[in-house]
Amino acid sequence: MASSGSWSLALRFACRLYVILALVLDSKISVVADDDSNVPGVNSAGVGGGASELCDNELGSFMPPPYGNLSEIVCRPVWNTFVLRYSQTEDHVMNIILSAVYTTGWVGLGFSKDGMMVGSSAMVGWVNRKGQARIKQYFLQGSKVSQVIPDKGELPLTGIPASLVLHGPRIYLAFQLKFPTHLARQPIILAIGSGYPKHHHLTKHNDKTTILFDFSAGSASEAPTNFGQMKKNHGILAIFGWGLIIPVGAIVPRYFKHKDPLWYYLHALIQFVGFVIGLAAVVLGQQLYTKIGANFPTHRAIGIFVLVLSILQILAFFLRPNKDAKIRKYWNWYHHWLGRFAVFFATVNILLGIKIGAAGNDWKIGYGFLLGVILLSVIVLEALARMRRTEKDALPSNFQMNPVQ
Repeated sequence: MASSGSWSLALRFACRLYVILALVLDSKISVVADDDSNVPGVNSAGVGGGASELCDNELGSFMPPPYGNLSEIVCRPVWNTFVLRYSQTEDHVMNIILSAVYTTGWVGLGFSKDGMMVGSSAMVGWVNRKGQARIKQYFLQGSKVSQVIPDKGELPLTGIPASLVLHGPRIYLAFQLKFPTHLARQPIILAIGSGYPKHHHLTKHNDKTTILFDFSAGSASEAPTNFGQMKKNHGILAIFGWGLIIPVGAIVPRYFKHKDPLWYYLHALIQFVGFVIGLAAVVLGQQLYTKIGANFPTHRAIGIFVLVLSILQILAFFLRPNKDAKIRKYWNWYHHWLGRFAVFFATVNILLGIKIGAAGNDWKIGYGFLLGVILLSVIVLEALARMRRTEKDALPSNFQMNPVQ
């Protein structure tokens, strides 16, 4: 059985891991500013007097109903010359009016689930060369211009027609949405393009930004400019920790036990390194969840489940019975199958993460190649192990390599 010292060490380690896990699950990183000072480009829109002049425009003199006669409307400069007006009713109906200085091209406002452009839905408006106003919903299926699909999207538009008005130097896009719940913090994408859409297909944007806007407080903050890099780092850490190092560590005890006790120390060291890197991936994923609202319940739940399995495996290391202990075979079953479940669900979660993150073919090919190499290595090592066992069983029990004469 495990000694009392091992139990004490395992208990201390479990307490520390509990604290780490609690911090991971309950971490809250505030990204919503108390005012508009952190929003990029607000100063250029004119905070103070300039912002007051922009928000004092009487919409009723040029905007059609219901946008021209809204009550309790909130007005905030958000980026460069962009100004966002909105009102939200108790039944979760939201009227949005976006304005910006306009010369040519198009202006757009997108709603994103995770702060990324891909997968978002946007309302885009422009005035064509004939002076005709156009406003449409678009679905950003991919990063290429050809993947921006007109008349598609997931915005909950109501039956009230969207409207576009050119008034003085500014263009106004107005539309109405109805959400199932009260809209609060929401990543929104603001973009502008100087080229006219061709057959309703947008030209490439000249400039864009992503901000986190709190519709319940009327405040905004700059979305992390490196959120795309954060997602990449999260994926890289997960692949290296859960997808490479942990499987390699699991291979060692199965195929290298004849290198005793080297295999044991290699197994423990490799698995611990993999756990640390995997834990870093979970922490970074939690930061993405709290910073940009990247809410993918299945991916998050599987990630936490794999982390818990890994913590149990580390605890098992400290509670490892002696070889001659009666419960050793049960401990072996527990340790082996828990490890297999952890590797399996980690693989599933990596594939799921690549899919929901719209990582692209490079990630799919890269991880597919890595997974193929691991599987091929297991097949080769399994074949060699079986050959060694077969050769060993074929030798006579009284056979001696160097019999004494």
